[in-house]
Amino acid sequence: MTGRRRPLILIVEDNAANLLLATSVLERAQMDVVSAATAEEARGMMRAAPPDLVLMDVMLPDGDGFELTRELKTVPGASGMPIVALTARAFKADEEAAAAAGCDGFISKPVDTRTLAEQVRRFLPT
Repeated sequence: MTGRRRPLILIVEDNAANLLLATSVLERAQMDVVSAATAEEARGMMRAAPPDLVLMDVMLPDGDGFELTRELKTVPGASGMPIVALTARAFKADEEAAAAAGCDGFISKPVDTRTLAEQVRRFLPT
């Protein structure tokens, strides 16, 4: 063991099947995963244990993932944390809206289980 800790990923996703799939893929890739199904839960997770990266669904039952991204980018100590949009809305305009909200990347659903872990690694701080 090198003593290097595994990256902590927060997945903000209200669909249980999508959450299970992404969690399984990332845990197999040696990442630790925590999750939130709502914007309010995500805020609590950020206070409890700030992650290395957030995968953000853009449509949440209690809010807009883009608005939550803007909010999280203003949290002291978290402004540089990567937030990657994770959405079924896969048009160019959606990708542009994600970037305008402060997302550092964009992954469309359904996720490709063969490439998801590598896509996430590209956004992790070195």
